[in-house]
Amino acid sequence: MPSHSSPFHRAAADPQADTRKAEVIARLQDIQAPTLPNNLVNLGMVRNLQIVDDYVYLRLYVGTHQRHLQQQVQQTLTALPWCKKAYAQLCTIPGVRTTLAVSSGKGGVGKSTTAVNLAAALTRSGAKVGLLDADIYGPNVPHMLGLGQSSVQVVETDSGQRFLPLDAHGIKLMSVGLLAEQDHPLAWRGPVMHKILTQFLQEVEWGDLDYLLIDLPPGTGDAQITIMQESPICGVIMVTTPQQVAVADVRRSVAMFRQVGVPVLGLVENMSYLLCGHCGNPTPIFGSGGGAQIARDLQVPLWGQVPLDPRICALADAGVPLPLQLPDASVSQVFAQIAAGLNGTFGQAAMPEPTLAAPKSAPPGTH
Repeated sequence: MPSHSSPFHRAAADPQADTRKAEVIARLQDIQAPTLPNNLVNLGMVRNLQIVDDYVYLRLYVGTHQRHLQQQVQQTLTALPWCKKAYAQLCTIPGVRTTLAVSSGKGGVGKSTTAVNLAAALTRSGAKVGLLDADIYGPNVPHMLGLGQSSVQVVETDSGQRFLPLDAHGIKLMSVGLLAEQDHPLAWRGPVMHKILTQFLQEVEWGDLDYLLIDLPPGTGDAQITIMQESPICGVIMVTTPQQVAVADVRRSVAMFRQVGVPVLGLVENMSYLLCGHCGNPTPIFGSGGGAQIARDLQVPLWGQVPLDPRICALADAGVPLPLQLPDASVSQVFAQIAAGLNGTFGQAAMPEPTLAAPKSAPPGTH
């Protein structure tokens, strides 16, 4: 009988190509990022690496202040004896210095609330902040910022048509929720969702921002992968709650980000405890220890434990972030500390920081 070879048969591995790829990665690992204490490869800034004959092609995902890395990468790789030329395609969001994702393993842990309040705390510290609400399952950030059913405008720029973000309390906002009619679900299939999220990443006129926070959908799905692949995210902030039911989901999310080369910078434990209105003692309503366990097991720093406070819900319904309305509240102080840490890490330490009163009481492990 005749023998038919499959057209999908995988070609045999090329030992020379594998050796050259290892050499390229080794050279790139010698280049340190300007802000985070790690190299470009480990930070996920180098993607789509390909070697064709004596040429190297890759994408370099950086902030707008890191454009000089393109020339450094190309010079470093061209120094290889066999490399005729290296092409590093620069992928960045114009005007944005630092892009961070806010994620959670499961829904209902207060991820969007954390993103809004962190954006408010960063704004109060003097930073220019944008917030991209990419949560296609629950895009409620516009309501939390008092924008409701505001419409999105499209403007003409030198680079073509761009979405114009809305402004609320000094925070620039773009949300998938602004594209949907009230009470109508965002029932998007994969290709439509991919196209819209990519447009929001590439076609928004943000202006000059120190931070762009991206509020991701919960879990590990197509939307998260699209955003990870198409944006220069340099790190993720994970949000969880103390109970054990949230621990396994956070583990999966952390594993996903590490697989795609995006570092998890820190963990925020939301709903950690309730401060008694009379005595000020903390009560762990939803249990305790979940955040500390994840931080210990996965070697992720626990940045803050956010207490329950009825005012955070009331002000979110009113469209006013708590750190802007009540900066002395315990919740506001936690987010102010996280904002100060981010400013120090990403080169914004010179910004004026608010003077906040010391908390009345805090549970063990928060300092």
